[in-house]
Amino acid sequence: MSRRPDGALENDVMRVLWRAGRPLQPAEVNELLDQGLAYTTVATILIRLLAKGLVERTEAGRAYAYAAAVPEAALAGRRIAEVLETAADRREALSWFVGSLSAKDARALGGLLDGLDDA
Repeated sequence: MSRRPDGALENDVMRVLWRAGRPLQPAEVNELLDQGLAYTTVATILIRLLAKGLVERTEAGRAYAYAAAVPEAALAGRRIAEVLETAADRREALSWFVGSLSAKDARALGGLLDGLDDA
């Protein structure tokens, strides 16, 4: 059995919660993941995501139900910002990032930056 990259299961759980659009109990998340994981594995991941502020939980009978606390785009933006924080030369890191974008994404980024100038 090969090892999953760090954070891969957390990402999978977040995707399930975003798609569901409603709070889910750990068993429901596990069923939708369809990876044959133990209930306790999924429950542990949800608790970790709760501690990171990425999910919120509500009581659901004798258990808890979890929902995404941040939109997918906000989490992606947060991750990009965290990576930039670790770069010794932010300008060079941004240059490499922009250079790796598809033409479509580069145009979208350009449009967003132009919008900042207008504001």
